[in-house]
Amino acid sequence: MDETMLMTGASRGIGWHAAVAMLAANPGLRMFVTDRTGGLAEALRDKSGNQQVYGVRADLASLDSVRDVAQHVTQRARVTSFVGNAGLQVTSGARRSVDGYEVTFAVNVLANHLLLCLLGDQLRRAVITASDTHFGDFRHSLGLVPAPVWRPPAELARPDGPDTSVAGRTAYSTSKLAVIYLVHEWARRLGGSTEVYSWNPGFVPGTGLARDAGPIVRFAAARVLPLLTLTPLSVSPRIAGHHLARVATGPAVAPSGSYVNLGRAERSSAASYDAQRERELFAAADAQCGRLGKEHHGGHRPAGPPP
Repeated sequence: MDETMLMTGASRGIGWHAAVAMLAANPGLRMFVTDRTGGLAEALRDKSGNQQVYGVRADLASLDSVRDVAQHVTQRARVTSFVGNAGLQVTSGARRSVDGYEVTFAVNVLANHLLLCLLGDQLRRAVITASDTHFGDFRHSLGLVPAPVWRPPAELARPDGPDTSVAGRTAYSTSKLAVIYLVHEWARRLGGSTEVYSWNPGFVPGTGLARDAGPIVRFAAARVLPLLTLTPLSVSPRIAGHHLARVATGPAVAPSGSYVNLGRAERSSAASYDAQRERELFAAADAQCGRLGKEHHGGHRPAGPPP
């Protein structure tokens, strides 16, 4: 069966390898990829041999841009799958999105939520990239990322915290905990109509996530940490990408709402199972995205696109 996918975060690292693998293995797959600078779709067509790749200009830190992406794609195809792989970690500079939200929260949480709002009725599967940094322990982060610090979602969305590298990395791990909360709540609300997974790539050096860091961290990320792929502590972007491709397009790996570590469903952190936080975050994300809930298909679903 032919499939149409919308994918974010396909320009480098894990996402690039996943997109190439999916396109090469599935000649019937049509893929729309978000692209800030242009040229990504052409590069993916050349690399994969699949000519059904289309770029959509997007700034995922802008909710208006996210809405434009959904409108552009749904006017051209019925979207059957979504891979939300784009992720942001800001360790220096401005951390305010164009809508006035903390930019890590805007990209890693709100953009995914809004795209699910706008595409949910069409989707058969959605995979959102999480991170095992949400565990908040040395085993999962090697001490490189602080533990998440959960606060009410309205506070997480505020950009008025300290402008430090520690604050930026904490916002990242906290946003990935939020992703798992959202996936749990989306799975409940979508019922059996759509498989929704949070997906963890594990520790993957060389993805470009540290490109905003200082020179010492950038050097370590580019030259030292990739050596860990020779050990059981990490995997390469290519291997992680192939796992993501199988989770996104292969047979179902687990019940909807599951946390998938590379290719296998596992338990996420104890803190990530909190129904009250999940409901509160979902409601706050609806409000922050400028949307209202309504009854639809027998359950609470986000409202359709604004008129």
